[in-house]
Amino acid sequence: MPDGPVVIGMDDTIERRWGRRITARGIYRDPVRSSHGHFVKASGLRWLSFMVLTPVAWAGVVKALPVLTLLAPSERSDHQRGRRHKLLTEWARQGALQLCRWLPDRDVVFVSDSSFAVHELAHALDGRATLISRLRLDANLFAPPPGRHAHTLGRPAQKGPPLPKLKALLSNPATPWRRITVSSWYGRKEQKTLEITSDTALWYRCGTPPRQVRWVIVRDPEGKRAPQAFFSTDTTLDPTDIIALFVRRWQVEVTFAETRAHLGVETQRQWSDKAIARTTPALLGLYSLVSLWACDLLTASSNSCRSMVSKDQPHLHRCHRCRATCSMDR
Repeated sequence: MPDGPVVIGMDDTIERRWGRRITARGIYRDPVRSSHGHFVKASGLRWLSFMVLTPVAWAGVVKALPVLTLLAPSERSDHQRGRRHKLLTEWARQGALQLCRWLPDRDVVFVSDSSFAVHELAHALDGRATLISRLRLDANLFAPPPGRHAHTLGRPAQKGPPLPKLKALLSNPATPWRRITVSSWYGRKEQKTLEITSDTALWYRCGTPPRQVRWVIVRDPEGKRAPQAFFSTDTTLDPTDIIALFVRRWQVEVTFAETRAHLGVETQRQWSDKAIARTTPALLGLYSLVSLWACDLLTASSNSCRSMVSKDQPHLHRCHRCRATCSMDR
């Protein structure tokens, strides 16, 4: 097993389904057909999927391989069954902690969108894993609490004075910016130049203890995209590593699209609770198996091709097994 942290992306998707007998379905915002000014509803099942974000040699890119998929029933369904409704972030906390138990000897990094940038999830993973997500530009950030001395009265302070909002730093000419180049960015753009600034702070919300995070503001020198902010609960991570790990999360959407296009997600016709709970997680798991099987097959084919070519044959030949042009060294 390779060294380094296990990077896991988590995101939810809506499996569009209709039918009165599908008890767990609900009415949700359709993320594909909706926009900032246009709201489209969709009836279906909400699935929360955890995917390992890892480079795949035969594809030449990072792929998102599902390892755990949970059904998040709608609020109406839970009320009809007399259950306490669990929010999506509660399902995320439960699934993330389960994966941490499965990987006790590995460093785990969870990468998510802004839907999972909540204090409860960040605190649940404290000491177990790292959470990287988006951060609001108006988030409440504070300095560390002042030190106590012999004459300090009252309970220990949890936080220090408030820090300027991140959106204020964008317009402040005194903000130091550093230029970096990332290997991939929006629109499959490679070697993209960005400007970043970063620091550590206490992320606080009333009712929960403050959480120390490293925040990063990213702005596009070309002005094609609005500035964004990210955070990591591991304050020792370099800002460039935080951005590089977050960029991997975009492959989660690719996996959702490919399972719909090639593995039949959203074409199922079962309606019983047990069949629904099995089928979609099995199809997402099949995506991971197919990707791993392809690695084994292409590796075996490449080794066979190399053994079939002698030193006197040309460098390039047409392989009848992998049906690709293989390059051989003399």
